[in-house]
Amino acid sequence: MLPKLEFGKMKIRAASLGEQSSVPDLLGEMIHQNHLKFRLEENDEIYEGYGRRANAYPYRQYNGYRRELSEKEVRTAVLENDYLRAVFLPGYGGRLWQLWDKKADRNLLYTNDVLQFSNLAVRNAWFSGGVEWNIGVIGHTPLTTEPLYTAETELESGVPVLRMYEYERIRSVPYQMDFWLEEDSPFLNCRMRIANESNEVIPMYWWSNIAVEEYDNGRIIVPAEEAYTFADGTVVKTSLPVVNGSDITDYKRIEKSTDYFFEIAEKSPKYIANIDETGYGLLHISTGRLKSRKLFSWGNNDASDHWQEFLTDKAGRYIEIQAGLAKTQYGCIPMAPHTAWEWMERYGAAQISTELLNQNHWERARHFTKELDIGSAWDAMEQKLADTKSMARGRAKLVFEGSGYGALKKQGRMTEHLEFAVKEESLEKWTEFFDTSILHCPDPSQRPDEFLIDETNITFLKESMKDKNAGNWYAYYHMGLGYFTEGKYKKAKKALKKSLALAENPWAYHALSCVRLIQNKTAQAAEDIVKGMEMRRQDNSYLKEGFRILSVCGADRALCDFYETMDTEQKNISKVRFHYISSLHRMGKDKEAYGLLEENGGLEIEDIREGEDSVAQLWSELYQGLYGEKKRAPHKYNFKAY
Repeated sequence: MLPKLEFGKMKIRAASLGEQSSVPDLLGEMIHQNHLKFRLEENDEIYEGYGRRANAYPYRQYNGYRRELSEKEVRTAVLENDYLRAVFLPGYGGRLWQLWDKKADRNLLYTNDVLQFSNLAVRNAWFSGGVEWNIGVIGHTPLTTEPLYTAETELESGVPVLRMYEYERIRSVPYQMDFWLEEDSPFLNCRMRIANESNEVIPMYWWSNIAVEEYDNGRIIVPAEEAYTFADGTVVKTSLPVVNGSDITDYKRIEKSTDYFFEIAEKSPKYIANIDETGYGLLHISTGRLKSRKLFSWGNNDASDHWQEFLTDKAGRYIEIQAGLAKTQYGCIPMAPHTAWEWMERYGAAQISTELLNQNHWERARHFTKELDIGSAWDAMEQKLADTKSMARGRAKLVFEGSGYGALKKQGRMTEHLEFAVKEESLEKWTEFFDTSILHCPDPSQRPDEFLIDETNITFLKESMKDKNAGNWYAYYHMGLGYFTEGKYKKAKKALKKSLALAENPWAYHALSCVRLIQNKTAQAAEDIVKGMEMRRQDNSYLKEGFRILSVCGADRALCDFYETMDTEQKNISKVRFHYISSLHRMGKDKEAYGLLEENGGLEIEDIREGEDSVAQLWSELYQGLYGEKKRAPHKYNFKAY
């Protein structure tokens, strides 16, 4: 059959994502890679720590989801030829959800049977399965649950091409992804492009995260002799395949949740494969710019098992093989001004003999490269990347719209072929501000509409305060946020206090509380956030943020007093309830705290953070305090997979 592209819908059981938080993300979520120490050689050059972000501003957090599932229709884009059927989810970051090998009647990816959100991304909500395209900042992309612009175009031969693109707001870059199948090829082609049209060097990050089935007796094949990993409290470089007594290419032997970033020689083909015990599996290969490969395993222990259960219903266990621009995910890499980076990735089936599979790591990789003629395929991909440049720079017919943020930036010649449109009324108001210098002034009881002020345009806002916005509480609020992003906390505090003087509002109280918390003025931070919480008693996202701040401040009495005035439904918000129980424990009320923790089968926190062991630690402390015995936390509370 000739390759085809079709748009449609599919049904899947999904949790409700809920509304975005009413407040901006100023304090951020815990990101494991942001808190590492390194013990490496001077020539390793992994840009350790470069481009770290403390928060996801100007994005808001998605922290209002629950775990209840219901059947939902989601948009799909499907590419198909005689060999493959590739199903994408344009409404969820463009996730490649399924990749069916039609000849073998097998899915080459791990596809979840549900959309079950959990707290793993930079904006909290994340779901497992398929291939996730991560751009901009360390961690799972801010756009992982967002709809992308989706369009269709074609190659010169008439082969249909699926295009998805968006504007990433933290790095201020547009990116596009072009996908197609060819008539006589068993591989999915993915042509990626990021454009930095600014005048500045920016930190850039890209990792394609590929969820694949965790096979019994499966093997990872990668042409590498060394890998970077986290061990004994630091990032180190280690020889392969044996690490801590286990062959890590046999991933079922990995005990704890671990990343291995494989060092592939500069002139070696860039690939990684996940192969089952029969020699069958997924091969991922790319052109040279995507230089690194990674294995992520949840590990094989009680907490690892819990995470695997927590993220799905009945789809089973998975690992991730990944491909990135940098050697590791411990930093970004510098992207020059007025530069476009392009590369190709290919996904398809690989079949090797079981004799080859049972060889040692080095022989397996060497013979795999030769048997599948990967060197020739690698060279051909570089040529295909060059041959499709005009297609990638051409316009496409829009099918689904994304956000309007890209339309607020003047496009240069590198992205003029991408169609962005302002469709949100809130962005139209901000467009008027950038045209006239007059910022709208909403009622303080309304949620802020957008967060668009940062270090790139705060001077513009500041100049407008002299006359056009001198009495606008909303303008001073956004000025405070702009100074906050620059780390100018004294100026931020001054602007936020001016906002409150013009009109008392919960938004400035929240931001002011964050400023004071960073300045270690915890008593004042607690006072400010309680004032804001009193004004937003029916706003669950505000309350969740408020309880987090009160807990960090150690304001246990204030936290408990507020909790005890809330209605029953709000008291049952799992993270809010957890903070209350923790405060009771710190106040010496262990019997009451333990009873609440164990009530109704035990507290399940919907948005417990990856790497967080707070609920297990709380249970252990309460149990020991009440019964005088140290005991391991039950499975239902154990999330410490690291």
